[in-house]
Amino acid sequence: MANNKRNLFLKRRLRVRNKLRGMANGRARLSVHRSSKNISVQLIDDVNGVTLASASTLEKDLGLVGKNNVEAATKVGATIAERAKKAGVEECYFDRGGFLFHGKIKALADAAREGGLKF
Repeated sequence: MANNKRNLFLKRRLRVRNKLRGMANGRARLSVHRSSKNISVQLIDDVNGVTLASASTLEKDLGLVGKNNVEAATKVGATIAERAKKAGVEECYFDRGGFLFHGKIKALADAAREGGLKF
C-alpha cells in the first residue's frame, strides 16, 4: 500500500512539473518540499541548473527547527520572498510538487505573494 501511495505521489509531482515546464519561459521555479517535521522551499533557475535562494524551517536563525505548521510555512514564505528580491527575482512559477495546494503549501504561497513574488 505504501509503495502505491508513493507511486501516485511521484506521478502527481511529474505531472505538475511537466505542465509548468511548458509555461516557464525562462522564469525561475519556486519548488516546495514538505516532510512530516519540516518544510523547505528553493528558488531554482532551471536554465542554468542553479539554486538562487532557499529557505527552510531547519535554519536556526528563523527559529523554526522541527516546526511544521501553518505559522512556520508563512514565515518561510516571507523569507523566500525577501531572499528572492535580493537575488533579483521578481517573477517565478510555483512548483507545489505532488503536494495538494491547501494548508501549509497555500500559506507558504500566500506569504511569498505578499512578500512581492509574482506567480
